[in-house]
Amino acid sequence: MRILAILLTVIAALPAQSHEFWIEPLAYQVDIDGTIKGELTNGQEFEGSQLAFLPQRFSRFSVAAGMRQSNIQNRLGARPALDIAPLAEGLNVISYQSRMSTISYAEWEKFLTFAEHKDFANIEAIHDARGLPRAGFNEGYWRFAKTLVGVGSALGRDFRSGLAIEFVALDNPYTDDLSNGLRVQLYYLDDLRPDAQVELFEKAPDGTVDITLHRTDADGIATLPVKAGHSYLVDAVVLREPNPELIGDTDIQWETLWAALTFGVPE
Repeated sequence: MRILAILLTVIAALPAQSHEFWIEPLAYQVDIDGTIKGELTNGQEFEGSQLAFLPQRFSRFSVAAGMRQSNIQNRLGARPALDIAPLAEGLNVISYQSRMSTISYAEWEKFLTFAEHKDFANIEAIHDARGLPRAGFNEGYWRFAKTLVGVGSALGRDFRSGLAIEFVALDNPYTDDLSNGLRVQLYYLDDLRPDAQVELFEKAPDGTVDITLHRTDADGIATLPVKAGHSYLVDAVVLREPNPELIGDTDIQWETLWAALTFGVPE
């Protein structure tokens, strides 16, 4: 119990410094008789802290391949949090939905910097129009992460898994010709997400990371430049006013929904 208490203390301390959240496989391609292992990671610039398998932190953690789907199981507190046999040969799609966490803003500039980085227009005017204080307010945030792992032939297609905000890869990074880039389509609830900022983190084999900004078109599609031998984190965020019931239950004034997609590109 003491070990679990320490784990929970560490995890609880993370949101105050949190940025992106993603699933990072130890290998993006595995043999059919291999194991899919990956870290739940919280950090920035494609580097961060690895989180343990704690079911109280998520409402969904699943893998799908072909027409099959299964919940991901592991030992409480295990790392890596993702440690499963492939569900089937082909493209295995792992999805994760967190429970809501909160962060408090004691300084207006911290929130404003975050909002500008994530391309939330007119946030200052909107915040003031809602009569919110510029210090001492709270944000609730949710993480919606996916990763693509190629098993054996790696054949298959990504698909909508029902996350509230979600990237769907329109190209298979392990089997398709990516000379013109890899296309992702961004969904928010039941709609496409046009003209939205997409942040692309590119990790080279030596661990260096390059960050570029892109935008979705009218169909919610962004075409991302990719390189052989590199791995990628794709990130987008929605900022919204919480519904009155959630405000009453949690005392949050803003709500963010984070979409993340990770994949590798073979040599």
